[in-house]
Amino acid sequence: GVPEPTLTSDTHVPCRTPGSTDTPAIPAQTRGPQLRGLAGFNAALPAEAEALLLSCCRSHRWAERVAAHRPYPTVEALLAAADEAGYDLSRPDLDEALAAESSALPHPDAPPAARTALRAAHAAYESSFGHAFVISLDGVRPGERLDQVLAGIRSRLGNEPEEERVVAADELRRLARARLAFRLAEDLTARHPGP
Repeated sequence: GVPEPTLTSDTHVPCRTPGSTDTPAIPAQTRGPQLRGLAGFNAALPAEAEALLLSCCRSHRWAERVAAHRPYPTVEALLAAADEAGYDLSRPDLDEALAAESSALPHPDAPPAARTALRAAHAAYESSFGHAFVISLDGVRPGERLDQVLAGIRSRLGNEPEEERVVAADELRRLARARLAFRLAEDLTARHPGP
């Protein structure tokens, strides 16, 4: 299948099992309904299309807007519409989407010092800005992701709140695009496996 882009935030997936002392791997975004690629997305009932979109970004206005403009001629047209809707998120829409994100923890195989540093960095960020740190790691090699997240949090902790809202909104838009592309490709790959 198509590998899911590793993302550093998640929606509605518990970060740890109650009573567990191990740090879990970075979880995947909640799975939305399977709509059989772009054709299925275009033909789906509005509630089904919105549910898939909400599994990518938890802004109801964003999901409603993207779903309302169906049918899309291509996946790229859909992704462009998702981007455009992401740029137009109002403050309440952005707050809603960011509130649904949660900080992902490093892979359990990461060194203990790295896990501790990342947990502390996430806590400092959330304390400063009131929401989880979001960053898209689409295109970042697996071995570089932990360093990228730590560097991102540390550099963004120096931002003023309004400046950070702009950065977080852009990262959330990139996350939503990567998640949506993955959802559509995942279903197409499942129905049409390679040789």
